[in-house]
Amino acid sequence: MKKRAAGFGELMLRLAPEGYLRFQQTDTFEAVYGGAEANVCAALAQFGVETRFITALPAHAIGQAAFDRLRAIGIDTDFILRQGPRLGIYFAERGAAQRPGKVIYDRAGSSIALIEPGDIDWEAALDGVDWFHFTGITPALGDNVAQCCRDALKVVRAKGIRASCDLNYRRNLWSEEKAREVMTDLVEGLDICMVNEGACKDVFGISAPDAAANDRQSAEASLYVAEEMRKRFGIREIGVTIRRSYSASDNEWSAMLYDGEPHFSRTYRMQPIIERIGGGDAFDAGLIYGELNGWDKQDCVEFAAAAAALKHTVEGDFSVTTLDEVKALMAGEGSGMIQR
Repeated sequence: MKKRAAGFGELMLRLAPEGYLRFQQTDTFEAVYGGAEANVCAALAQFGVETRFITALPAHAIGQAAFDRLRAIGIDTDFILRQGPRLGIYFAERGAAQRPGKVIYDRAGSSIALIEPGDIDWEAALDGVDWFHFTGITPALGDNVAQCCRDALKVVRAKGIRASCDLNYRRNLWSEEKAREVMTDLVEGLDICMVNEGACKDVFGISAPDAAANDRQSAEASLYVAEEMRKRFGIREIGVTIRRSYSASDNEWSAMLYDGEPHFSRTYRMQPIIERIGGGDAFDAGLIYGELNGWDKQDCVEFAAAAAALKHTVEGDFSVTTLDEVKALMAGEGSGMIQR
């Protein structure tokens, strides 16, 4: 029987200058759709998981275009509410070499930000679902949306559905204090929480001793925050992404899955990076896929790290990679030779 996963979050319109142009240089913007939880659902759908996305979209033509994009990649849209005035927008400028990328949000008053508790029938939306995923971005949209997350998790626990959250702290959406207040009960007892050392420090004040003076991307720092997160919140497993950034175009990427014992992936040197946005979401999807299929923890983290590495080669928010491509990279086929 096929597994089914559901995600809850905001689908946004992304507007970006062509190539490496800066905002001040461009006369046109390329448009794609994306958003953290939608990116996870898109990757899972391409891996063959029956995937449902739960959100709110406006009923006008732009909302319909976003809705159609989800359907085109095989995502179940039966529980997308068609209400509210607008689709959230973000503008993305691609970084290069020593110049970092830049994101500017224009999402206030979007359809999902106006959603109220009770608008979603969570019993129906999560019927037959094996896994539920959300991120720290969604409850940051407002107290009303945070309550929707709590309502969803109440049904998740009652139905015995496994659940995950990517901590994904966005300082442009809320303060560290507000994030800590809201996220504390939302991550309690999850099956997996996906984090990095920076988000753990910002939201929960969890940071490896002397991390500011030492290497925050080290295996030791990752293990420390994973142990603390698991102990403090009773989370079954912690997925930690480890990124060493030499420049916007040159990163090393690896990951760890911690379930009481650390499981480290191989390290990928990604140069040049085609697209950084969505890499963490591809990692989340990889972990969820491995867990849904009952893989051992080492295979789960290797698959997730490979999925994330491949996402850095794909433009746009959604990862366009097949299960076989990820498995090939996981097995060491990373030369980039043309396949004929």
